[in-house]
Amino acid sequence: MPLQDKSRKAAALAAQICPGPRKNAARQLRTTFTGTAYRREESGFTLMEVLVATVVLLVGMVAVAQLVPISLTINSGNRTGSTALVIEQRMLEQMLDQPLTAATCSAPACPDAQASTWNLGNAATPKTIIGSPVTMVNNSPAIDFSAGQVPSYSATITDPEDPYGANYDVRWAVVTYASGAHVTGRRFLIGARQIGGQGYFLPLTLDATIEQ
Repeated sequence: MPLQDKSRKAAALAAQICPGPRKNAARQLRTTFTGTAYRREESGFTLMEVLVATVVLLVGMVAVAQLVPISLTINSGNRTGSTALVIEQRMLEQMLDQPLTAATCSAPACPDAQASTWNLGNAATPKTIIGSPVTMVNNSPAIDFSAGQVPSYSATITDPEDPYGANYDVRWAVVTYASGAHVTGRRFLIGARQIGGQGYFLPLTLDATIEQ
């Protein structure tokens, strides 16, 4: 038998008799590999990644912070516009409830008039706008708040629900329709806005006509 074959058989026999060193080596290899993989899973963020994340977070916070005052302004404007609309509707109903023969309205017939007197048009000048100035906005008539108040065709109403007692400037104009000396109808244009704080919202003008 050649000498090389005898050496191989001897090595194989020794491995069968003493398998310990090989198993320990394999076990050590697995332990080293597992430890290396575990250390890779525990690796954290780099400094550059932290900086980028911080910048993105700051940009988002600044954008949200800018939206807060805008949202508050819009909410306040919506409340102001809603209150003005309620006051307009209430006063308009009081005017429409008056007989066509009445040229004026005061309390208690018109409760919001309080100690003042409201004019309800002029039968002597039919088909003519009487009262507060009127302008055209988007092809629709609207009360012109850029002009001054007209006595007896304007009123200052306080919002009882507002904790600061907000006041609203209410103005109206009347067109009277008549047949001879007999009044046959009236057209009311009425608008309101908060004094000192209407925001971005234009005053809404209500347009209503009553006929006999």
